[in-house]
Amino acid sequence: MRRETRKHEIDNNRTLIYAAGGVIVVAIIAFVVGMMLFSNKLKNDALEGEYSTSKISSLVPNTITTENIVQDASTEIGKTVAELKNEQEENVELEKKETIFQVQEQEEIEEDTVQTVSQETENAIVENDNLETVASTEEAKDPVFTVPVQGEIIREFANDKLVYSETLEEWVSHNGIDIKAEKTTVVKASANGKVSTIKNDPRYGLTVTILHDNGFKTVYANLLTAEFVTEGETVESGQTIGTVGNTATFEILDEPHLHFEILKDNEYLDPSIYLKQ
Repeated sequence: MRRETRKHEIDNNRTLIYAAGGVIVVAIIAFVVGMMLFSNKLKNDALEGEYSTSKISSLVPNTITTENIVQDASTEIGKTVAELKNEQEENVELEKKETIFQVQEQEEIEEDTVQTVSQETENAIVENDNLETVASTEEAKDPVFTVPVQGEIIREFANDKLVYSETLEEWVSHNGIDIKAEKTTVVKASANGKVSTIKNDPRYGLTVTILHDNGFKTVYANLLTAEFVTEGETVESGQTIGTVGNTATFEILDEPHLHFEILKDNEYLDPSIYLKQ
């Protein structure tokens, strides 16, 4: 009986052990299966995540990333630097062109100015030549001398021969002509000119000298008065310059008259040849 009981207990223990082992095996199998299922799920989730990321990336290709931002910024900076360089080069080129244009414009202005000045100078030279030609032509014409006082010639020109002087009582030369006229008779300028001197000559008395063009000079001596003109005054032909007198000491015994002389470059000429009535 006791032996059977003991055997029965052993059998029960075995049964429990087998049952426990079976439970453990089942638990292990369940755990392994569960882990496999969980692992597959993780893989599937990972694949789905990768797909989603890839899909999102493909659907949104312009997604901003740090790398893209840096790359875009570098590109933009490169473009800006290039644009600035090009712009500076264009500005420099424009400034060069403007400078060249200004220089050309200034040169054209200076050339026009030089041409204008040259033309004006040429015109001035031509005008001056014309004036000199006219002046030379005018200088080439001798003044026309008119009779300074109406009357008889009582002593003629005698520069290369001698005439007798009643006052000096000798034969002398005579550098002009003596025109008989009453005292206070008006004496007129023989031609246009300028009064050079008014003086009391020790030989010919009160004397007026007038300078004319082309080196001519006229002398009016033996005057009573010369108050109608002053030294340096410009006179015209026929203008009153004085009156006939008797102040010439070398001709004091002669009748009242005007002693008249014409000179060319300080050489005495015969007034009778040059006088026009």
